[in-house]
Amino acid sequence: MDDVDYTSELLNDDHPEPLGNDADFPPMAPVPLHLSHYDQAGKAHMVDVSEKALTRREAVAAAFVELSDAVLKALPQNPKGNPLEVARFAGIQAAKQTSSLIPMCHQLALSYVDVQAKVVDGGVAIEATAATVAGTGVEMEAMVAASIAALTVYDMTKALDKGIRIREVVLVRKSGGKSGDYRRL
Repeated sequence: MDDVDYTSELLNDDHPEPLGNDADFPPMAPVPLHLSHYDQAGKAHMVDVSEKALTRREAVAAAFVELSDAVLKALPQNPKGNPLEVARFAGIQAAKQTSSLIPMCHQLALSYVDVQAKVVDGGVAIEATAATVAGTGVEMEAMVAASIAALTVYDMTKALDKGIRIREVVLVRKSGGKSGDYRRL
């Protein structure tokens, strides 16, 4: 794979114009790189996956919620319920709503979603898995599941500490599809 700089001068603007509706923006110059969600004129669009082969696709994402020792110790006594179980359910529900949250995501029939949340040194480690048989991948569904599970842990524990940090929301691995397998190093 070639070393390509994916940064854009437009994205690095220190003084961006306020956002408005599409009528407020002049037509964009052609996008120099091939990003699948942009057409030749640089306008965002949903990718047509109707010609892609239906294959099994799976993605795993992770997130980490950094919690103080005091919050970790209080987890079992949470009056709202078990934060880890509520986070699991929230992550599973979120994966099923991904296309409603991210405009260019396809609505997928998910064949499997699992979210695991466990207490580890310094916080809660979350891992979300999503799978489908479709013409497009499930990376975003796994990432949304991990993110919302992490936000739910925050919501369930924020009364104890406003300094909770959510960090390292990442794609861990994916399989299937034209671009092949990926594993985070």
